[in-house]
Amino acid sequence: MCGMEYRLKKGSVYEGKVEKVDFPNKATVWVTDEDGQKEKAIVKNAIPGQTVRFCVNKKRKGHCEGRLMEVVEKSPLETNPACPHFGKCGGCTYQTVAYEEQLKIKSAQVEKLLSEVVSGELPFEGIIGSPVTEEYRNKMEFSFGDEYKDGPLALGLHKKGSFYDIVTVDECQIVQSDYNMILRIVLDFFKDRDIPYYHKMRHSGYLRHLVVRRAIKTGEILIHLVTTSTYAECGESKKISEEELLGQLKEKLLAADYFGSVAGILHTYNDSLADVVQSDRTDVLYGRDYITEKI
Repeated sequence: MCGMEYRLKKGSVYEGKVEKVDFPNKATVWVTDEDGQKEKAIVKNAIPGQTVRFCVNKKRKGHCEGRLMEVVEKSPLETNPACPHFGKCGGCTYQTVAYEEQLKIKSAQVEKLLSEVVSGELPFEGIIGSPVTEEYRNKMEFSFGDEYKDGPLALGLHKKGSFYDIVTVDECQIVQSDYNMILRIVLDFFKDRDIPYYHKMRHSGYLRHLVVRRAIKTGEILIHLVTTSTYAECGESKKISEEELLGQLKEKLLAADYFGSVAGILHTYNDSLADVVQSDRTDVLYGRDYITEKI
């Protein structure tokens, strides 16, 4: 058995069935080896009932972990995904599972966590579901990059299992449609002008992040572009100045037809080597640097 003497080999690929998923999204996968012995491994981002293929990437006494490579067979709990980006995008692991089943999975995880630290009987009352299951996010932090090495400019979220590749998520289902429209406007604008994204390995390039906030009650939107201070090194700088470039972007964004209204457009310089949104300097290109909401 895994935990006593492992037969699973590091770097090898195996196939097995997911028995359960513990917090934080760690699935227990059982594998039957060549001798008919059952062994288990921990694999992230799987769903109870799935048959998955994984590669063992960590192996130590009492523990065996694998990286998910492929879902060979869906779980009986799964349905078709609502989002066209599902599978490529690294978010929304449980999207194919009915919301009622998601609550059961999460309820079991929370109860297990609490039972380990509470002495005596645990008066656990379960989880109360949200009445809103789509378009519920009020902030999104998108990254510039490419979907594959040296591919065209992309703007969105990290590809599943990748630190570098970016999936353009302009039909995301967890945000209101204004987010998707803003993403597409900004991406097309910079793609047309061949502006390079900030390459984390080379430490060069201009575009880093796009942060969008939207108040649910008031509909006010804050659009926040994050770049390095290296525009002067880009080819476009020979045609127009950075001030002109950002002015053109501002006009494109203000000309769009939103369900809400743009309260502010910001531009932040960030020359940090870390892949985080932080400000060396922030300029207000339009409006104000905050939104208001009713709670």
